[in-house]
Amino acid sequence: MKAKENISAHLALLGANIIYGANYSIAKAVMPEYVKPFGFIVLRGIGAVLLFWFFHALLKREQVEKKDFLTLIAGAFLGIAANQMLFFKGLSLTTPINAAIIMTSTPVLVLLAASLLLKERITLAKITGIISGVIGALLIIVMGKDFSFGSETMPGDLMVFINASLFGVYLVMIKPLMKKYHPLTVNKWVFFFGLLMSLPFGLNEALEINWATMPLNILGGVIFVVVGLSFFAYLFNSYALSRVSPATVSIYIYSQPVFATAIAIGLGNDSLTVLKIIAALLIFGGVYLVSWGK
Repeated sequence: MKAKENISAHLALLGANIIYGANYSIAKAVMPEYVKPFGFIVLRGIGAVLLFWFFHALLKREQVEKKDFLTLIAGAFLGIAANQMLFFKGLSLTTPINAAIIMTSTPVLVLLAASLLLKERITLAKITGIISGVIGALLIIVMGKDFSFGSETMPGDLMVFINASLFGVYLVMIKPLMKKYHPLTVNKWVFFFGLLMSLPFGLNEALEINWATMPLNILGGVIFVVVGLSFFAYLFNSYALSRVSPATVSIYIYSQPVFATAIAIGLGNDSLTVLKIIAALLIFGGVYLVSWGK
């Protein structure tokens, strides 16, 4: 049973990160022309709350102990509200490639947080796997592109790094609740509190959305982000987190550039090279080492 659960957790992580990979192209078409960043956060929150509350009432109806609400509120701040707002704001002050490079620090931060908070061992296999994943991800991210870190991008770079740090702590902190409750239950409350925290910053932008003039393909992109990214991706990640370590969940972030590139190749916007194949092998080799440690 444990082996089957482990396989299902990895399939869930693959599904979540395919959605994340596709999101790069889809969300880019939506923002900021049709939906502004903070308005999108509120829109995602509303959609996620409605979906998680509906399916929780339909399938689970699980009660949460009062002592756990403080962790859920902290998780909402770290994993939803502050996390998303810092990322979007940081991205507006730096370059996409800078942000992508900084986000590769997430698994390292998760490994350190898990060691401090959950007393998980930092093994040589995990360190080797993360290094392998970082190299593979950076090969794909910086291939043929110019990037620079300087004083003009520093505020945005710092915000993206804090976002990565908060998400790393969120994965570790919420892990015990994922083992205690069903993922629907945890996400129901995390998104509810996260939406309340995001409303003061993004409500006006959400109300500015002109639905009547929005093209159908853009509307489809909005639905994908709200349903796919905010509901299914979080649900898949939460399901996996209830069965495998936070380090394993976080190492899959390195697969996102692979899936984003594969989608771009499928759409005819990119080409397959030997270097990209090597990068993908490094990434999934790193996933194997962090997950199974052999």
